[in-house]
Amino acid sequence: MSCISLLVAVSMHIGLEGSYNPVHPQVRCTVNNTMAGVYYNSEDQFSSYLAQKFGVLEVGIVTGYKSAKVLPMVRIIKGNWFIAPAYETNPKNYGVVLGFEYKI
Repeated sequence: MSCISLLVAVSMHIGLEGSYNPVHPQVRCTVNNTMAGVYYNSEDQFSSYLAQKFGVLEVGIVTGYKSAKVLPMVRIIKGNWFIAPAYETNPKNYGVVLGFEYKI
């Protein structure tokens, strides 16, 4: 059995001023509660990540964003829905990403 999943997420960026890509195709490998993957991020770049799932909480690290080479990653998951904190550097601003993720 393979650990590979193909997914697509659709997201809204709430409280942020920039213009962000709302569609995120993704390839993920999940073994037990550990996930690794690559996705097309909100800044129109490819990101890779490594995360651990603890119930409804996913915690990990992610690459591929303009603000830093490696960033912390946190998502709260409920079914196919997720919410994650967001930060933009210019202007400095905080918000959230609300999304829906499904397997293809």
